[in-house]
Amino acid sequence: MATDTIAAIATAQAPAGIGMVRLSGSQAIPIAERMLRPVGKRTLSSLRGYSGLLARAYDEAGEIDEVVAFLYRAPHSYTGEDVVEICCHGGAYLLGRVLRGCCALGARPAGPGEFTRRAFESGRISLTEAEAVAGLISSTGQQEASAALAALDGAVYRRVQAIRQRLVSLSAALTAWIDYPDEEQEEVARMEEELSAAHSGLQALLRSYDQGRLVSSGIQTVIVGRPNVGKSTLMNRLSGEERSIVTEIPGTTRDVVETDIRLGETVLHLCDTAGIHTTSDPVESIGVNRAYARIEQAQLALAVLDGSQPLSDADRELLHLLQGRPAVAVMNKADLGLRIDGGELLSLVRRAAAFSAKTGEGLEDLEKAILEVMQLDALDASQALLVSERQRAAAAEADASLAEALDALRAGMTLDTVGIGIDAAIDALFVLTGEKATQAVVEEVFAKFCVGK
Repeated sequence: MATDTIAAIATAQAPAGIGMVRLSGSQAIPIAERMLRPVGKRTLSSLRGYSGLLARAYDEAGEIDEVVAFLYRAPHSYTGEDVVEICCHGGAYLLGRVLRGCCALGARPAGPGEFTRRAFESGRISLTEAEAVAGLISSTGQQEASAALAALDGAVYRRVQAIRQRLVSLSAALTAWIDYPDEEQEEVARMEEELSAAHSGLQALLRSYDQGRLVSSGIQTVIVGRPNVGKSTLMNRLSGEERSIVTEIPGTTRDVVETDIRLGETVLHLCDTAGIHTTSDPVESIGVNRAYARIEQAQLALAVLDGSQPLSDADRELLHLLQGRPAVAVMNKADLGLRIDGGELLSLVRRAAAFSAKTGEGLEDLEKAILEVMQLDALDASQALLVSERQRAAAAEADASLAEALDALRAGMTLDTVGIGIDAAIDALFVLTGEKATQAVVEEVFAKFCVGK
């Protein structure tokens, strides 16, 4: 546990009605008391935890502001230490002066994520819960916020702990079976059943990573199609602004135009590309090649078609290119009436949506189609989702070790060999929750935090 006292501005660095400076550590209360003059008879040190008082804040230069100070006593605070939060008017000058006053009295400036790191080091939260704090701060939609909140409530930790506890019990039983080999054969079948159940649980957790990544990071989405089918109009409609140039002249878009949008509760990192066609123009050719490159990189393709016309050979060629990839065929110009063959279209792509980029009609169906293709339509963000590469790597290591243990068991190898795989899986799950994480891993996690959290 840290012994020094840290301080930081814990609210956004922008003018606001209220701002807050947070202190945490053994000297948080004495430092705050030396800075504050209460309005009334109560003193900060006389308060119970989860209480506050009105005061005036002072430094060597004189009065700073009228403030409200809230006290959280150890161990029942965010960090597990004594915490004082001084709330003043939210101007940058006032907040900076309060912070400098705290540091002049013995606190030191907190580093990125240091308050949450102290919560982790004091055992208040697990490493997965700490990562969820960062996820909540950076969330841009309901699903992402729900997933982060579920992780903060311990959903990932509890799920991992349940698998780990099953393996710990199995490892303990293995020791007993090795000591009493006569009973070994009777237990092998139950051991395989337990290992298979744990293996399945980890596989499900790993599958959640792809969904968790889409929820937390958004979907890399490319808009593709032949020239003049309405790709740029679709881009502008979804983004709500004139991001791409729109004219009646085919081939207006020659470079990739990018923006982020929220479609319902899903964040799309959109890029509008040049119309895919054969051309002798060297500049257009560069744009077409970039469109093909973006298709390779994208997690989702919106294939824009002129829905008022039958499918062309160029449309079919594009849809064949997208087969096996997450893609939605957008039947644009639905306001002109659809003449496209829906049956043929659905034989080439999994999901299609009628849409009018001109009027916005069909937006809900397009959103539904995207969720279905990305398998997010049935996603329950309140369940445990792996949302970081660190978590995925640890779960994958545990899963691989369990697979080795199962193979050893089925091959009739000694129980000692099986036990090695089980113990390796247990260690990997301890790393996932942070209970056996290296210092380098912990440093990497908290380096991504902002100062003040």
